[in-house]
Amino acid sequence: MHTAKREIEDHIYELQVRICKAFANTTRLHILDLLGKREHGVSELQRRLGVTKANLSQHLAILRGAGVISTRREGQQIYCSLAIPEVKQACQLIRSVLRAQIRNGRKLAI
Repeated sequence: MHTAKREIEDHIYELQVRICKAFANTTRLHILDLLGKREHGVSELQRRLGVTKANLSQHLAILRGAGVISTRREGQQIYCSLAIPEVKQACQLIRSVLRAQIRNGRKLAI
């Protein structure tokens, strides 16, 4: 493989790892599910998820660091939305695969 092309592919793999690590938490997946429906204020996310402000802040920082969500401030309120709309489809695809495996009687190791 050409060196420049290889470097691009390696960079894409590194970004994929960062995103997959950001997805590797049930609270963060729930956040992505909520944001896939619409933009949410941080206080609303906190209430819906039942987590502390500090805990939510950590989760949002990880998702923001992976480039998956973006935030904006309006007065005192901070709003979150998906920075990459395709994330919604990616999460739905993974859940569809898992549902199909369960429907087909495959046991999933947890």
